[in-house]
Amino acid sequence: MSSEPIDPHIPAAPKGMTPEDVEKRSDLARHLLPGALPADAETVRRMARENGAPDDILNELSALPKGTYATVSDIWQALGHGVEKSPDGPHES
Repeated sequence: MSSEPIDPHIPAAPKGMTPEDVEKRSDLARHLLPGALPADAETVRRMARENGAPDDILNELSALPKGTYATVSDIWQALGHGVEKSPDGPHES
């Protein structure tokens, strides 16, 4: 058991993700239109650009593999980041 105090200002992260993962994935989601998924990788990049995504998000999305993505979590995982984990594996959203 850790003796370090828990900082109440740092949000809890689900198992399999860091607080930074949660924050960055939320930033990504803010630049994608609700209900616009599923979408292919090029559409995801265009949508983010048209919705004013900052350069760090656009740069990351430039590495998004070809394919169709049903959720922001699918996009996030395809970019190599952690996603929620349940006892049965990654969370499906």
